[in-house]
Amino acid sequence: MKLTLKPGREKSLLRRHPWVFASALQTADEEPASGSTVDLLAPNGQFLARAAYSPHSQIRARVWTFKDESVDREFFRRKIKRAIELRQTSKVEGHTDAYRLIHSESDGIPGIVVDLYGDILVLQSSTAGSEFWKQTIAELLIEETGISNIYERSDADVRELEGLKPNTGILRGTPDTKLHITENGLRFHVDIQHGHKTGFYLDQRESRQRVGELAKDRDVLNCFCYTGGFSINALANGAKSVLSVDSSADALALLEENIAINNLPADRHTTLEGDVFQLLRKFRDEARSFDLIILDPPKFAPTAAHAEKASRAYKDINLLAFKLLRPGGILVTFSCSGGVDAALFQKIVASAALDAGMEATIIEHLSQGIDHPVSLHFPEGTYLKGLVCIKG
Repeated sequence: MKLTLKPGREKSLLRRHPWVFASALQTADEEPASGSTVDLLAPNGQFLARAAYSPHSQIRARVWTFKDESVDREFFRRKIKRAIELRQTSKVEGHTDAYRLIHSESDGIPGIVVDLYGDILVLQSSTAGSEFWKQTIAELLIEETGISNIYERSDADVRELEGLKPNTGILRGTPDTKLHITENGLRFHVDIQHGHKTGFYLDQRESRQRVGELAKDRDVLNCFCYTGGFSINALANGAKSVLSVDSSADALALLEENIAINNLPADRHTTLEGDVFQLLRKFRDEARSFDLIILDPPKFAPTAAHAEKASRAYKDINLLAFKLLRPGGILVTFSCSGGVDAALFQKIVASAALDAGMEATIIEHLSQGIDHPVSLHFPEGTYLKGLVCIKG
């Protein structure tokens, strides 16, 4: 089926951006089926792209290809092969046995995320188009990787915007849902059935290692710690003490297990279950202080529409963190919100320092790992923003 764009709305496709919003399309006589493949045409009838159609989402079409080529089983085989080759080029396997194999739009397969955990693949489908081709993609993954165990974690909230219900469970084979991975010489428990995202925050691999390098001989506060990726790296690199805070008792229990399997000094580590916002205020009132604070909160702004509310939350925790830092202390702060870009995030952190009455200097910018590539034509793929700031 062919869909024509309104005059002037073809510019983004000519720049190879893969999203077409509902407002950009002229009214069609017949609406395509959910997930079906459509041709996108300029007002003069020129072919622009071939895309997956989503009748429920404001992003009405997501581009599979800008070429006049068939979108079929072999099309997806080529995409998967290229994604695998890209990870081989980046040599991510030299550092870990767990990494992102397919990164949605940035690997040319919108809506599909595939994470590799040893001999298990975890697949997440988030769009109508990816759902349409999910079974085919699962079969191709087995053929191209030789891995026969696939677990599905299609439970992200964004599926609701696509008119899709959550879907989790075994997709192929007999995958274990609780397993171990190794990252930069450290071991971690992963629960792919109940854990955040697909079980582990694979995108923070390089940042975890960097925090470890900064943690030696420091008193560390790790907020929103989850299963303790930053805490484990800090302890392994000689942190004087680490306090790990999270609202999930289950995550903190896994953190304790991670300390044990890495033979790290448990006497230098403390866990605290609770709301980070409240606990940071409590620490402030108690005049506690730290040499290194990590803020890695969940997504506060999934879209730009949530940016204002998210900005207040980011400012609040960063302001409190600056007040808890000792002179010369380091704040490592992140945002994974798609609705907050890097420039806005830096402004928020700067405003927090100003309100805290502090001078601070950015010494490093952090982002997602090399297995989370970003297409030059899809800047939204750079979703993880991190700043390393030193308090003056």
